[in-house]
Amino acid sequence: MPSTLSDILLKPVTKFYKRTIVKDPFFVSVKQWKRDRGETTLRLDYSLDETSLVLDVGGYQGDFASTLVDRYHCRTLVFEPMPSFCRKCDERFSQEPKVSVFNYGLGARDEKLSLSADDDASSFFRGKDTDNTVSAEVRDVLSVWKELDLGRVDLMKINIEGGEYPLLRRLIETGLIQQIDNLQIQFHDFVDDAMEQRNELRRQLGSTHEETWCYEFVWENWARKKTAA
Repeated sequence: MPSTLSDILLKPVTKFYKRTIVKDPFFVSVKQWKRDRGETTLRLDYSLDETSLVLDVGGYQGDFASTLVDRYHCRTLVFEPMPSFCRKCDERFSQEPKVSVFNYGLGARDEKLSLSADDDASSFFRGKDTDNTVSAEVRDVLSVWKELDLGRVDLMKINIEGGEYPLLRRLIETGLIQQIDNLQIQFHDFVDDAMEQRNELRRQLGSTHEETWCYEFVWENWARKKTAA
């Protein structure tokens, strides 16, 4: 349904209210993230080189992977379940031997799901009531890990619009979490019990990793503890 005039007028008021009156954590985090220029600083600041392995989970159109490969010449695996985005990644990296593109997502089990087609906010976890969906594949991360013989991973970036919760639980329960040196995660707050789920996962991550920086529900990074196996 199109927005009414009152809806349009209320949007900036609502945003102001959340940001200044109730100090909504997400709005506060976004403001600080922009102030700190996190997209061009924190998200790219890792000890990587040509021997490093990066997993870009939720590759979208390949911007993050492209930047890392240009900067560090690291081997990068892009996982993108949306067919149209995957095709763009295939075209973009067709002449780049350091990058491999896979047309499926990573999750807790093998399944076919309806994916809402909403540009960079496309998700298996919202937009289910719309007609603008496509069928996409998600694979069990443990099976993929074995199939690709991954071993240790230097950086795993996760931005999968709600899918981070089951994926992280699977990484933890299988012990794969201990093979990942850095986890760059974007948690999303539109799923049910998002705050409780995030808090529990952060508690569990604390057993093997330590938070190095965090902007709540924007981006955060966890580095593997030196004592972790």
